[in-house]
Amino acid sequence: MHCQPWLKALVYKCTKSNQACLLCDAPTDQPYPLCTCCELELPWLDEQCRICALPLPMRDLTCGQCRRRRPAFKRVEALWHYGFPVDALITRFKHNRQWPLGRLLSELQGNGLEHRFEQGLPRPDRLLPVPMACGRLRQRGFNQAAMLARWLSAQLRIPCDEQLLQRPRETPAQQVLGAKARQRNLREAFELAHGEPLDGLHLALVDDVMTTGATAQALASLLRQAGARRVDVYCLARTAKPDKA
Repeated sequence: MHCQPWLKALVYKCTKSNQACLLCDAPTDQPYPLCTCCELELPWLDEQCRICALPLPMRDLTCGQCRRRRPAFKRVEALWHYGFPVDALITRFKHNRQWPLGRLLSELQGNGLEHRFEQGLPRPDRLLPVPMACGRLRQRGFNQAAMLARWLSAQLRIPCDEQLLQRPRETPAQQVLGAKARQRNLREAFELAHGEPLDGLHLALVDDVMTTGATAQALASLLRQAGARRVDVYCLARTAKPDKA
């Protein structure tokens, strides 16, 4: 059974028609349903670790964790802090099936990535959504990372491969675990679906929120071991450390 929504019918028409801002209901003349005032007040992530995008007090710094042990991924690209109202928008998209909100966030993310590409960020060869275990996929009905990857693929004109990464083992939800427990939880949780060579490829993982980076680290390590030259991470939002939230 195909669990994913019919994106063009349910989302595209809603976000491409003239309508009010999805946050304040004010009229907007922008090409997406967000007024300029609300867009300016989003929790934009400016000061961050230049590797994992962890929010920091200043720009162009590297966080202590990345200095101690460089992650398997090269760089994380995130637009926002995981704070209001972005956290509420992601929750409504992810748990309440309000797909137009996810489409809006994805379009803004795509605009940000296009700007970064123009500044010199290398374009990846392929987008890979973070996989979801079959049981959780049946329960939720869709994989939000796969939806984001499809939208980004169409906007950025970068191929999306939803089959390469798989999560065959059911594990507890990452949200309820601490940092060390998250790492243990993901051991051998992922695998490559087919034996296609990845030698020399630049790949980008797509997800909604990055918290500890355990999922990104596990997947990037798997891809690097399979021959990928570089792995980046594209996510909507990055959380701060628990004591810095």
